[in-house]
Amino acid sequence: MEAYLDNSATTRCYEEVADIVRKTMLEDYGNPSSMHQKGVEAEKYIRKSAEILSGILKVKPGEIYFTSGGTESDNWALFGTALANRRRGRRIITTAIEHSAIAAPAAALEAMGYEIVKLPVGRDGVLDLHDLENAMTEDTILVSVMMVNNEIGSVEPVAEIGEMLRSRYPGTFFHVDAIQSFGKYPIYPKRMKIDMLSVSGHKIHGPKGSGFLFIDQRVKINPLIYGGGQQNGMRSGTDNVPGIAGLGTAAEKICASLRENAEHMYSLKEHLAEGVADLGKIHINGPSDLRKGAPHILNISFEGIRSEVLLHTLESRGISVSAGSACSSHRRGGSATMEAIHAPREIMESSVRFSFSELTAMEEIDYTIGVLHEVVPQLRRFTRK
Repeated sequence: MEAYLDNSATTRCYEEVADIVRKTMLEDYGNPSSMHQKGVEAEKYIRKSAEILSGILKVKPGEIYFTSGGTESDNWALFGTALANRRRGRRIITTAIEHSAIAAPAAALEAMGYEIVKLPVGRDGVLDLHDLENAMTEDTILVSVMMVNNEIGSVEPVAEIGEMLRSRYPGTFFHVDAIQSFGKYPIYPKRMKIDMLSVSGHKIHGPKGSGFLFIDQRVKINPLIYGGGQQNGMRSGTDNVPGIAGLGTAAEKICASLRENAEHMYSLKEHLAEGVADLGKIHINGPSDLRKGAPHILNISFEGIRSEVLLHTLESRGISVSAGSACSSHRRGGSATMEAIHAPREIMESSVRFSFSELTAMEEIDYTIGVLHEVVPQLRRFTRK
């Protein structure tokens, strides 16, 4: 049997997504910038996806900008805002548990002379609003916070952050990395006072290489990519029609069943946690109350077994998981997230992330529990003391 439990890394495309991607590659393959009929037909897919996404978020279609994925969206939010507002200030606030798509551009901006403030989080991975309030200054131009942490599933209070910033620091823009939360939670940027929102297609059963950045019309931001003037000159380059069409199709389907999907994933998460509890010497990283964390992420440390050893052992049995974030699994040193929550070294080195989707079956969880009961005691016996 196979069990795919690495859905935070990527998801399997919906059949409907694969169908529309194929159609736009083989039939409606025109360049949407062309004025002939093939181009007009291609442009319709872009307009439809923008309407789908704006309807889900309750924003204007013109505030949706398609990108190559979450990393580009995050980079654009940081670099674009920083460069457009550098005369007003050079202070940017983020957290210690951000994805590398935020942490790396933040480091690049720091090298360019910007002040980057990384706020701490608690053992549950959640930001304390008082720390943010104390860090705010009049020259803070941007606050960027991920809604759901990709490694331990902690959920940040983005609505409360948005309300505080808009009421007390209306000149500071608020960006949310929603790459692990879009399609899992209802998100309404206008109501939540979010100025920019990053989303990736392949996390919601859409195509890889697709994504978007919502930019509120009030935001002062520079383009990241210059060229032919596509998307109102804000993101040049020939539009990725198959990716955009697939992204819209995936978003429409996943957001039509948010509550049902979340309940299913919580049941998977709770069943797995309960099923391994009697193995002993295990530690759940993130919120202790599983329902306070994201429904699709469960990070467990199996003390006495290195993450990579358990990962490859499970892989040999057809079970796919991650040792932390798939995007940073090759980095040297410990996980930035695990370091930020002050996880002891033995907990950090033995953590494994299980992540689910609405396509994950309970049989996959039962199979995984059975395999873990077989291999964990064996691996612990062979661990050097």
